[in-house]
Amino acid sequence: MKIGFLEIELEEGKVKYNDKNLIALEKKDKPKKVTPFFAEFVRDKSEQREELAQVDAIIIPAENILDLLIIDIEKVEIRLERAENDAEKKILRTALAKLESEIPLCDSGFSPEEEAVILSAAPFSLKPVVQIAGAESSAELIAAVLEKAGYMFFYTTGPTESHAWLVKKGSDIITCAAKIHSDLARGFIKGDVVSFDDYLNCHSFNECKSKGVARVVDRDYIVQPNEIIEIRFNV
Repeated sequence: MKIGFLEIELEEGKVKYNDKNLIALEKKDKPKKVTPFFAEFVRDKSEQREELAQVDAIIIPAENILDLLIIDIEKVEIRLERAENDAEKKILRTALAKLESEIPLCDSGFSPEEEAVILSAAPFSLKPVVQIAGAESSAELIAAVLEKAGYMFFYTTGPTESHAWLVKKGSDIITCAAKIHSDLARGFIKGDVVSFDDYLNCHSFNECKSKGVARVVDRDYIVQPNEIIEIRFNV
């Protein structure tokens, strides 16, 4: 995940997320390998903020929010001049009013259909925008971005490897299986899932199963934040 930032002092580059859950799994399972989540911070130095077009989310001090929104105002105004029908013009005018009220487009309550229209103007603040006070640590910034963007972690763990996987909240287990490996999704039979807390209270995943705290789920199961999962598959 690329996180753009402006008007704050922050080192560019990849940063390991200080994941307390993964640290707890490492302590418990003592795996040979640990794979954490890394975010990449990208500083935008250009006047027109072109680099923000390539990022997944944006961090900016709340007091500087107009530095971002004024560019979107210009973009939406240009698109409004070119709009060909009244429905499009109405949506763009509403977007313009939100921006002029210093409200990022991501916080303006637009429907997916309306967002598709606004996207034609290529605004930046339709991406998740996190407004900060300015004293947050890198880990806090990453956590805030993930929450704003609607992401969560699930985990696979054991003596071989403990791995944090990032997916959108509301992802089904097939999506999560594909995140691990395409073969797991293609040959999916069943999934075994256990909550993070229940897993920590058991010696192993097999003990979770024997104690009945692990559940067998089908392909339409929606994985919950921080769950530990195993996939039964055949290819």
